[in-house]
Amino acid sequence: MNCRHCNAPLNHVLIDLGHQPASNAYLTSAMLERSEVYAPLKTFVCDACWLVQLPSFHRSDELFTPDYAYFSSVSPGWVDHARRYVEKMIERFDLTKKDWVVEIASNDGYLLQFVANAGIPCTGIEPTASTAAAARMRGIESVERFFGVELARELVATRGHASLTVANNVLAHVPDINDFAEGFSILLAPEGVATFEFPHLVNLIDQCQFDTIYHEHYSYLSLTAVSKIFAAKGMRIFDVEKIPTHGGSLRVYLCLDTAMTHPELPAVATLLAEEESEGVTTPEYYKSLAIRAEKIKLDLLEFLVDQKKAGKSVAAYGAAAKGNTLLNFAGVHADLVGFVCDAAPSKQGQYLPGSHIPILAPDALYESRPDFVLILPWNIREEIVSQHGAVREWGGHFAVAVPELQIF
Repeated sequence: MNCRHCNAPLNHVLIDLGHQPASNAYLTSAMLERSEVYAPLKTFVCDACWLVQLPSFHRSDELFTPDYAYFSSVSPGWVDHARRYVEKMIERFDLTKKDWVVEIASNDGYLLQFVANAGIPCTGIEPTASTAAAARMRGIESVERFFGVELARELVATRGHASLTVANNVLAHVPDINDFAEGFSILLAPEGVATFEFPHLVNLIDQCQFDTIYHEHYSYLSLTAVSKIFAAKGMRIFDVEKIPTHGGSLRVYLCLDTAMTHPELPAVATLLAEEESEGVTTPEYYKSLAIRAEKIKLDLLEFLVDQKKAGKSVAAYGAAAKGNTLLNFAGVHADLVGFVCDAAPSKQGQYLPGSHIPILAPDALYESRPDFVLILPWNIREEIVSQHGAVREWGGHFAVAVPELQIF
C-alpha cells in the first residue's frame, strides 16, 4: 500500500477503527432487511510527505451519490461563516463583477449565494444532484461533476480563468489528491487566489478527534503535507489562518508560483515551525491516538449502560458522519440510544448506517423528553444547546463523548 500523493510505502498505522459502513450511507426501512457494505477504517501515516490517509476502499461516486443527504444550509452557524468569508474575500482581493469565483463542492449554494448577491459572477462545482438542484433554486449555476484536471481544462476553454477558487472541507474528500490539486493550477488566473479550509490534523491528534475519520475523508491534513502536495503542482501557500470551524481548521491561501502580487506572509513559516515542533514530521507523534480513542469508547459505553440499568433514556442529536464513526466504533445500537434527531429533512425517517438508530425530526425531543441528549456533532454543541435548551426544563441533560465524556 502506497501514499496517494508521493507513492512512498505506508508503514505506520495511525488508528484502526475496525470495519464500518460509509458514514453518510443512511438507510431506509426497506434497506434494514438487506446487508450493508463494510470496509476497513484504518488510517496510515506517510513518513515521506506526512500525509495521513485512508486507502481508497470506495469510489467517490459511491460515497457522494445523487441523493446525498448533507445540506450545508441546515446549519445557521455554517451559513454565517460562509457569509463572513465572502465579505472578507471581496474586500481583501477587491473582487468585482469583472471577476469569476468558482467554488468546488458548492453543495446547496450556501456560500455562493453571497457572491451572487454581491453581483460577482460565480459557478459551483457540485457532483451530487440533490444539493446542486438546491443551489440552482437559489440561482447559482452548478456543474454536476467531480473536479480535477479534465474539468478544469474544460472550464478554462469555455469560461476562462477564475480570480478566486473556494474549496471548503473538500480537500480531504478526494481520492486522487494530485489530480485535484493540479486542477486548481490550471483553473486559476495568473494572479488569482485559491483558498482551502480543512480540519487541522494537529487538532485531530491533540484533541483525539478520531471520530472525524470516516470513509468519505480519504486524507487528514497538516500544512506540512498540503504545502508539499501543491508545490508539486506549481502552487505555493502565501498565507494561512487558524479558524474555529469543525473543531479547529486551517484556511490556506495559495497562488501560482509565478504570481507576483502575493508575497508569502510570516504566518506560513510560523505554522510550519509549530507543526514541526509538535512532532508532525515524526512517527512518534501519531502513536497515542489509538489508546486515547479506546478510553473514549469505553467511557461512552459505561455511561450508556449505566443509564440503561438505571431506567434512564438517552437520545442523540445530529445525524453527523462523525457520530456514525463513534457509534460504530463503540458498537452502540438503538437499545442504548433510542433515536437521533436532525434538522435536515433529507435525513429524517431514515436510519444511521451500522447502528440502525432511527433519525427523527427535532420535535421528537419534546415528545419523548429523554433524560440525556448525546450531541454527536460536538463541533456545533453551542448551536445545538442554544436551539434546544428547553431540554433542561424537564430535568434533561446534554452530553458529549469527544474529546472526553462531559455531561452538562
